[in-house]
Amino acid sequence: QVRLVESGGGSVQVGGSLRLSCLASGDTNTRSWGWFRARPGLEREGVAAIDDTGKTKYATSVKDRFTIAKDNAKSILYLQMNNLKVEDSGVYYCAASPNRLWIGFSQELYRSWGQGTQVTVSS
Repeated sequence: QVRLVESGGGSVQVGGSLRLSCLASGDTNTRSWGWFRARPGLEREGVAAIDDTGKTKYATSVKDRFTIAKDNAKSILYLQMNNLKVEDSGVYYCAASPNRLWIGFSQELYRSWGQGTQVTVSS
């Protein structure tokens, strides 16, 4: 089991930027990582994912605005969010999957989840 702790959430205005961090500890048998978000009134959805080769995947709504990256030496996963929109507001979660050579947003394949960090974008 991997313990995940997110940080970096907060309140920004439309067009602003935030960088979320997710610190991992414990069992490091993690091959794929993902960022998900739960927006008010909507189901939790995948935002960005990265596999153990560095391949990335993004939801259409955030492509070209968000960037997922990982620092293997520090066991930290990042989500750089630029040009934020009101509809990006929500609770953001990082997640870890032991599946190798796999990348996606199937939540059942992620075994470990963080507690979430709130992102609020106002106009």
